[in-house]
Amino acid sequence: AGNYGFQAQPMEFPGGFVAPPVQNQPTMDGTIWMPIPPSIPNCPPGLEYLTQQIDQILIHQQLELLEIVTDFETNNKYELKNAVGQRVYFAAEDTDCLTRNCFGPSRPFTIRITDNLGREVIRLHRPLRCSSCCCPCCLQELEVQAPPGIIVGYVVQNCHVCLPKFTIQDEKRKDILKIAGPCVVCRCCEDIHFEVKSLDETCAVGRISKQWTGFVREVFTDTDNFGISFPMDLDVKMKAVMIGACFLIVSLSF
Repeated sequence: AGNYGFQAQPMEFPGGFVAPPVQNQPTMDGTIWMPIPPSIPNCPPGLEYLTQQIDQILIHQQLELLEIVTDFETNNKYELKNAVGQRVYFAAEDTDCLTRNCFGPSRPFTIRITDNLGREVIRLHRPLRCSSCCCPCCLQELEVQAPPGIIVGYVVQNCHVCLPKFTIQDEKRKDILKIAGPCVVCRCCEDIHFEVKSLDETCAVGRISKQWTGFVREVFTDTDNFGISFPMDLDVKMKAVMIGACFLIVSLSF
């Protein structure tokens, strides 16, 4: 994996979002933010949160009442938390109404991820592309910027007959990791796992998982819970790209 230093192991933006409080105190809804970490040399600003003994991120999609009542697709919002339940980041999709409801899972999007200072620290950009191997030159791709304007990596869909497969690349488009999902992505009664592996796919490095949230919630809403696990010593840029990979998988599969 080049210089990324991991050891294989089994594992108010647009839309009205208001910058969260700076202090590590519960908000009105009881949310506790992760303490603000000190600056770290050579670390993109805002990614210091990912260096503090973080080996997993939990992503919770927020319920939108309009979407539940009308089935009208709204901009998605997500909380990103650490293993002890502290909010690390807040993510909000920024797409227009026509794009969301006409293109559905294939829609292009921009997702802005902020820290507890309200700074946009990660930006995910997904252009409009195909997801079918019938068009292998135009498969899905997601660009990860951290901070906005500085590319740190890409997530690229790979053509495969039956498996959802992706490659994580660095800013120079050098392949770093592989991701492989199950042959059939079934939403019924079980968790779904996408394995993150070394380039030769012999070593498991991490996992992106979709949690089964119960029959009623699965059937009547599209809110989901996801988890990302990665080596604690994985470069923070690649941790950010793995977060991007999770959002790409969410949009395509769920």
